[in-house]
Amino acid sequence: MKIKCILCDRIDSIDSGTLLAKNLRKKRVMSYMCDDCNKRIKEKTEQRIATGNFRVYREKKKDTYI
Repeated sequence: MKIKCILCDRIDSIDSGTLLAKNLRKKRVMSYMCDDCNKRIKEKTEQRIATGNFRVYREKKKDTYI
């Protein structure tokens, strides 16, 4: 199966029987990033976390029990 990275438009091929290939076929919204782009984003994020100016805003979970 041939897949295209959403950031660098590089085309990779993966085995059609892998879990990633099955998920990409089943969930069309799911996107693929190549290993180089994934590694680059991970390094940049770690650098931003190290500066101390990086905040993760998460939604507060509301209790559904009434």
